[in-house]
Amino acid sequence: MKRRVLVLCTGNSCRSVMAEALFNHLGKGAIEAVSAGSHPTGYVHPKSIETLQRHGIDPGTPRSKSWDEFAGLNFDLVVTVCDAAAAESCPAFLGPAKKLHWSTPDPAKATGADEQIDAAFDEAFTMLRNRIEAYIEAYINHA
Repeated sequence: MKRRVLVLCTGNSCRSVMAEALFNHLGKGAIEAVSAGSHPTGYVHPKSIETLQRHGIDPGTPRSKSWDEFAGLNFDLVVTVCDAAAAESCPAFLGPAKKLHWSTPDPAKATGADEQIDAAFDEAFTMLRNRIEAYIEAYINHA
């Protein structure tokens, strides 16, 4: 049975978008992930797409959207990836969803040369990939 995952952030432009793509790629069909934000920016940060592609992950066609689109739906896992979203009152998500918070620095706030900004996106990507791989190992591969 495919596990349904919802990844939440405030803007749904960077971290949650990368986590959605990572869950879908690394889950190899066992996971269906979507992402959303409490206050979506309305755009996906281009560096999120570039970072995924640089690491061989198909970003799909993500869009920045509100978590209200998923209110009332069943999820097996709801992950917040930013501290602001974790502290907010989420809409009701039905079912026995496990809730996790993976505090991840916001790469969109990075400043400096292109190399420094790329490094911030790579750091967030690596943190998310490591957590998602650990989740898959614990809950998918040994289910």
